[in-house]
Amino acid sequence: MTAVFILIGVLLQLFTATTSIGVNYGMTADNLPPPSVVANFLRTQTIFDSVKLFDANPDVLRAFANTGISVSVTVGNGDIPGLTNTVTARRWVADHISPFHPQTKIKYICVGTEVLFSKNDDWINNLVPAMRSLHYALNKAGFQDIKVTSAHALNIFRRDTIPSLMRFMVGYDQSFFAPLLQFHQRTKSPFMVNPYPYFSPDITRRLNYALFKPNSGIYDKYSKKNYTNMFDSIMDSTYTAMKALGYGNVEIAIGETGWPTQGDATSPFATMENAISYNGHVIKEIVSGKGTPLMPNRTFETYMFALFNENQKPGPLVEKYWGMFNPDLTPIYDVGLLRRGQSAPTPATPAPSSSKNFCVPKVDVSNTQLQSNLDYACGQDGIDCTPIQPGGACYEPNTVRAHAAFAMNTYYRIKGESYFSCDFAGTGQITTVDPSYPTCRFV
Repeated sequence: MTAVFILIGVLLQLFTATTSIGVNYGMTADNLPPPSVVANFLRTQTIFDSVKLFDANPDVLRAFANTGISVSVTVGNGDIPGLTNTVTARRWVADHISPFHPQTKIKYICVGTEVLFSKNDDWINNLVPAMRSLHYALNKAGFQDIKVTSAHALNIFRRDTIPSLMRFMVGYDQSFFAPLLQFHQRTKSPFMVNPYPYFSPDITRRLNYALFKPNSGIYDKYSKKNYTNMFDSIMDSTYTAMKALGYGNVEIAIGETGWPTQGDATSPFATMENAISYNGHVIKEIVSGKGTPLMPNRTFETYMFALFNENQKPGPLVEKYWGMFNPDLTPIYDVGLLRRGQSAPTPATPAPSSSKNFCVPKVDVSNTQLQSNLDYACGQDGIDCTPIQPGGACYEPNTVRAHAAFAMNTYYRIKGESYFSCDFAGTGQITTVDPSYPTCRFV
């Protein structure tokens, strides 16, 4: 771990200079602080100057107004085919961009997420036409400063080979990537990729290579470059494939990259130490601006994944543990993301759960049922709902879900914490994840 602390010291020195690094702000969780609290935290205490959302949540967009933090919004994959119609695209911009920009500094519209990975031909074939329509709609609305892009998983290459020989997949190189890159070149927007060494198929054999730890490296005999880490290799592979199609001058942005801190027995490399090593070194590389062997001194706009753990994410356990900050905004581990003087001195142990139980609404409960739960709980003797009244510590966020969660948990606690006191007609669930946030503590 000594090397980890040396790395942190280097990062803290680097971050005294101006940096440009962002973070993915996912919200598939039931214990996160309000967007306004998150926005203020990022603005006043971290080095992040941009966030990427996985939707166009209006509450989040309002929260980032006048913060100076740039925001990228995302169009869902299922909306791609409809947005090929310019009328629909203009309506989308009118509904999701015009009410917020420029007070909220929207920088990118990301059209879909990893569409090739989906193998859905309707999404794949309509991606570039939808991007063109949204670009047209933005121009018509007078938003020439907002660019259109799309984030791609790294299943886009023909095979695993040395960077100088990498090419895009046959069948998609000319039909998909050439027009996509032509769009980026014409609109001066970046080609966005999601490099995840964690998901490398041979991670067991090449773990040190993925983690920037000492290793034998890979020598590219054609470019005469030596690669000591997988991140540089991925970035140069992307550049080579783009250059082979004649678009080596298009900027490359990193839409997501990161490393999980924990998982189950099927995820043995999801550990705190590995997350610190990978994320710390990537951040150091990005901030230093040193570039890669084939792209020296080239900078990459980067969005780390992710801001928070997301306890409601479906799939394997590891999917929930990519966050770098706890819900109370303390760092899960320290790689220098807090501004100088505010960085935690030692990596913290993740604390995704509490020894106490809490009662919260299930994720799919309607507002009508939540209001009914709220009214019922607050109407019972001994239940104090004054904290969720105007001026109370838990009034914000002023939503039915947030207020119902507080009331349901209070009822559950007063009634003896039995399974039945969290039933609420089948809409409540008991969790060990503390739903408290900085201004509001759930008892």
